[in-house]
Amino acid sequence: MPERRPDESGQTVAPTGTGGAMDLATSEARSLERTPDGPGGTGPAAPRLSAPGGRPRSLWSDAWRDLRRNPVFLVSALVICFLVVIAIRPSLIAPGNPLACDLARAQDGPAPGHPFGFDGQGCDVYTRTVHGARASVTVGVCATFGVALLGSVLGGLAGFFGGIGDAVLSRITDVFFAIPVVLGGLVLLSVITSDTVWPVVGFIVLLGWPQVFRVARGSVISVAQHDYVQAARALGASPARVLLRHIAPNAVAPVIVVATIALGTYIALEATLSYLGVGLKPPSVSWGVDISAASPYVRNAPHALLWPAGALALTVLAFIMLGDAVRDALDPRLR
Repeated sequence: MPERRPDESGQTVAPTGTGGAMDLATSEARSLERTPDGPGGTGPAAPRLSAPGGRPRSLWSDAWRDLRRNPVFLVSALVICFLVVIAIRPSLIAPGNPLACDLARAQDGPAPGHPFGFDGQGCDVYTRTVHGARASVTVGVCATFGVALLGSVLGGLAGFFGGIGDAVLSRITDVFFAIPVVLGGLVLLSVITSDTVWPVVGFIVLLGWPQVFRVARGSVISVAQHDYVQAARALGASPARVLLRHIAPNAVAPVIVVATIALGTYIALEATLSYLGVGLKPPSVSWGVDISAASPYVRNAPHALLWPAGALALTVLAFIMLGDAVRDALDPRLR
């Protein structure tokens, strides 16, 4: 620190570094000498460049800090946690059997013990709405995991190695982008008679990976140009080490954002395919199946349609809000 000396008037003279001097009052000089970490320091806190405990701050720690302060993330995360819990254990809040129906009560309105009323087959709408979360959430989570894994692996390899492999995969993705999703589902799933969720999951993965492929490929190409990657290559690091240790951790953020937003879209796609009769089929319990079954008599019993449709809309909205919050936290351009 430059030496300060008092002059005759009691002021403190500090050199300016350019051959001159700057007069400071004694109190001002003392305040500049205080440090936030020193004994008795009361100066303003300096910007923290590391996390508590001395660990350097990273993109993920900054993102988690921002997410904890974002009410949109907190609300959507609570809704999603609730949906996951009832998808795993629907009997916690709906102990009844979703396949137990009484035709004598078909299309009846709410009654004691049956707050959502009954559908056209006399099944309890509340029980079926709660149990329908399992199929929809399972399809969304499994399809998103498969799409993210396949698309990020192929996109990362294509962006890192380039060459003819990159060109071939890029042209294949163009072909898949040209296939209409709903029309492709009608054609491919109409020949499958299974009533499980796995044909729907496989179809979504088959047509969904090109989007993640393009995001992962572009992110890897961008990160590969950074100086620390070039330094690792110059030091003799193997291609596998450069890709897995230096590129992948810094290129995965855009993939997470896209996958989180797409999860809600995949849940809506499953409901759409089930509504059209090519997704999940009875006796499977799904929001799309219930919406399809209730649509013919929506004027006489609108409650049978509104409750599963409302649960579907709330779920899709929660995942889209979560994806928007994650995007805002991980994208440095939006800070």
